[in-house]
Amino acid sequence: MTGNPVHLLEALAETTTSNLTYIGNNIGEAGLGGGRLLRNNQISKAIGSYFTSNREAAAAAQSGKIEATLLPQGTLAEAIRAGGGGLGGFFTPTSASTVLAEGRETRIIDGKEMVFVEPIRGDVALIRAWRADTAGNLQFRMTENNFNQSMATAADLVIAEVEEIVAAGDIAPEHVHTPGCFVDYLVQESLKLEDLGSSASVAGSEKKVDAQRMAIAAAALAQINRGEIVNLGIGIPTLVADLISPEDGIIMHTENGMLGVGPEPHKGGAMDFPVNAGKIPVTALPGSSYFDSTVSFGMIRGGHVDVAIMGGLEVDQYGNLANWAVPNKPLLGVGGAMDLASGSKRLVITMAHTNREGSSKVVSECALPLTAAKAVDILITELAIFKFDEEGMLLTGLMPGSSLEQVKTHTSAKYRISTDLKEFVA
Repeated sequence: MTGNPVHLLEALAETTTSNLTYIGNNIGEAGLGGGRLLRNNQISKAIGSYFTSNREAAAAAQSGKIEATLLPQGTLAEAIRAGGGGLGGFFTPTSASTVLAEGRETRIIDGKEMVFVEPIRGDVALIRAWRADTAGNLQFRMTENNFNQSMATAADLVIAEVEEIVAAGDIAPEHVHTPGCFVDYLVQESLKLEDLGSSASVAGSEKKVDAQRMAIAAAALAQINRGEIVNLGIGIPTLVADLISPEDGIIMHTENGMLGVGPEPHKGGAMDFPVNAGKIPVTALPGSSYFDSTVSFGMIRGGHVDVAIMGGLEVDQYGNLANWAVPNKPLLGVGGAMDLASGSKRLVITMAHTNREGSSKVVSECALPLTAAKAVDILITELAIFKFDEEGMLLTGLMPGSSLEQVKTHTSAKYRISTDLKEFVA
């Protein structure tokens, strides 16, 4: 909820305005911000990236109560920027060879399959900034920029909710993120803890920790080199951050707009700290920087993120990844997964080797909707470490307590065994 114009949205919820098309990464949290508009049946259509963060939004889309259009998070951000910049659209490698590319024009550009995406504009943009001056210039605070900066350019009418309004000139020109020419109205409203939802306190952070998951996280950390820029997904990958020390020299990136992510604070929340993409308050290490979502995903697509560590639902012997959708369920929550899987220099997947029924998740061919094709470089499970090369899957390591026979029994994919097979020691 950081950087979210919660007061404007909830004021709109007090009106009779309805049949709205809601454009945002998600529809707030249940009953908060856009979530209140949803409860009031004021939204008829939503365009976003991660509706599953609000269980009521997911239920509304699944039942057909609202029409939901899903875009990868970086594609959504860039489509808004294209709309604000007067462009006719753009081609992106994100979502190529996936169901989200179906029905869209594709081209091979510089040897890569690219998907065409149209620009997005709104009639009205409701945005949140930290400070404004009487000239309408806006300044954003920490990770609260996210989609706000591009959205301020991509609507006919822009209303900015701000913490404070100062005299023109009190915000130094070099500290202005959004020039006043984009802003039509300012509304001064102060944030309270209850406005921040699950980000209000680090105590709301829930991590599932056990020895097996920590061993997988340790094996993933071993794949990272000093000085590399690394993005961690949700689930097991978040545990990697707990193992990193400043002496490791690893630079953490979070796609909502921060480079130089530090550990979680011992107490406090988003009033005092930035948040990561999982909405968890974090600290900022010396040399950190903040930026908006378009810059963040430009880093990813442009190959400036060295390693992405993500969870998985299936990985097959060709290096295809499925980690965002399951059969017979609506496609409601891709987030930044497709951007990171196709844009990072190396992709490390951490996951359980089998599902709850005991069937292998390391398969000959993915049956679930793909996140990215031939993208996985390393796969780590509680049983094994695999690397992918031109010949397919190569078993390079056994996890503590595992054996070759166990790996064979629980793996559906075809793989080779390295002549230098080692047992990983956590």
